[in-house]
Amino acid sequence: MNRTALITGASRGIGRAAAELLAERGYRLMLNYFRSEGSVQELKQKLTAAGADAEIFQADVGDPRQAEAMAEACCKRFGRVDVLINNAGIADVGLLTEVTDERWDQLWRVNVGGVFYTCRAVLPGMIREKRGKIINLSSIWGIAGASCEAAYSATKAAVIGLTKALAKEVGPSGIQVNCIAPGAVETDMNAALDEAALRSLREETPLGRLGTPREIAAAIAFLASEESDFITGQVLSPNGGLVI
Repeated sequence: MNRTALITGASRGIGRAAAELLAERGYRLMLNYFRSEGSVQELKQKLTAAGADAEIFQADVGDPRQAEAMAEACCKRFGRVDVLINNAGIADVGLLTEVTDERWDQLWRVNVGGVFYTCRAVLPGMIREKRGKIINLSSIWGIAGASCEAAYSATKAAVIGLTKALAKEVGPSGIQVNCIAPGAVETDMNAALDEAALRSLREETPLGRLGTPREIAAAIAFLASEESDFITGQVLSPNGGLVI
């Protein structure tokens, strides 16, 4: 296989797991990070030691100029972007009345703007090639909403809407656009929750546990593969039955 995947937020959690799994399957990788340089450098060393072709690129995906530079760097290094995985995102927990204007703007800039800017940057190349796959990471809360996460839920719902609309727009160009909406997963983002909250999530999940980054990465790898060529505009939600 000689396909290139650009993964935003690749330094840890789901992004890192996706990078490891796609490397095992022969993908060339452009690994985006913003602040976690040490972690992404360690990941690159691990992947290259195992024989993968991987590069890293620092960018704030919420900045359109940086998103464009990242896409250009990927094309310069690997020739094209075959698969875009929009994984970078930030969370917020708290009452809506406590969300500041600055935090609201930041959530939308990163969680929605980051997806929009990066899609816009890679699409011209995909359209020229008449092929490509875009996989956007939303959340179960983008489907069902979460109390005390209204602002975050709103951004993740927007990602779903963007995914569905873009799938219709670029389908005639041979490009599939899909969305992953994970349930509660063992990541640094959820590690900030106290044990009582984590226990409650496990109890509310029919399978009785949290998901793992590797399990979400498996869903990403499926949507990135040729086996998903007739799937577009869909939301796949690995959530252990928390929302059915």
